[in-house]
Amino acid sequence: MIDAGPPTVRQSTDEATSKEAASGPAIPDSLRYPPQPVPDPDTKAFWKATSNGRLAVCRCQSCGRWMHPPLERCRECGNPTAFEDVAGTGVIYSFIVQRQPLVAGYVDQVPYVVALVELDEQPGLRLPTRILGVGPSEVTCGMRVQAELVDLPGGDFKIPVFRPMAARHAHP
Repeated sequence: MIDAGPPTVRQSTDEATSKEAASGPAIPDSLRYPPQPVPDPDTKAFWKATSNGRLAVCRCQSCGRWMHPPLERCRECGNPTAFEDVAGTGVIYSFIVQRQPLVAGYVDQVPYVVALVELDEQPGLRLPTRILGVGPSEVTCGMRVQAELVDLPGGDFKIPVFRPMAARHAHP
């Protein structure tokens, strides 16, 4: 038989366990901050725009096609591209509700919504993002949303997130 120790020791362990359960387990430093972007020549202008408070997307300088992810040359006509500001409005094309704490920096925010937002500039121009300001059960495909740039914890980057614009939808 193993002696569990005096009751006072057991009580302190129980108290610590109940305090942890009430506040949740401590988040280790390795999970406290989300992964940071590593800008490359194709994405450098995107990150520069967000740091200046603008949302910009890659666009062909010849045929005008918008592209995300960005490319140095247009996938349609092969001409050079550049980043141009977008309005930051669109509709939720598709989404998931993340219920498991799997991504560093967001482990204490589950459940949260990750969506593909189709921007108003061009059909098929979609950005992956988080949806804020509405509960997961209220998110629907077709919901009108507006971009907001927020600080990415743990670094010097700003990232676009989207919030609902109003209760109306693009398509009935």
